[in-house]
Amino acid sequence: MSAERREELSRSILDKALGVAIAFASAREIDAFNIRGATLRAMARAVGALALRPDFALIDGRDIPDGLCCQARAVVGGDGLSLSIAAASIVAKVARDALMTRLHAHYPEYGFDSHVGYATRRHVEALERWGPSPLHRRSFRVKALEEEID
Repeated sequence: MSAERREELSRSILDKALGVAIAFASAREIDAFNIRGATLRAMARAVGALALRPDFALIDGRDIPDGLCCQARAVVGGDGLSLSIAAASIVAKVARDALMTRLHAHYPEYGFDSHVGYATRRHVEALERWGPSPLHRRSFRVKALEEEID
């Protein structure tokens, strides 16, 4: 789905949703808990931040976050099976892309506005040239990323 289509759908979802909450995981949190652990912690924060407390949550993936304020079920491939998970995924991606565009204004040499968090050759080259910014994970290995891109 194109970024433009995601933005259009996100606006529609936000207009119709009873409540939406978004949480991010910082580089420091990812370094401390790994990407999966940090993602689960962010999910729990987002559910806990909803203005209306949910009775039940559907979680995209195989794990239910610890500390969730309601009962939940994990759904592998949930964005292809559940409209609510798909809607949450769209809103989350649009929020992530907007954040990456804002971060690009502070660190344009890394191309955050174009790779929006995914590995690209340009980003690897920027990391090799300038080293990590304060936004980057310290547990991140450029060599492993280069092998992933190739």
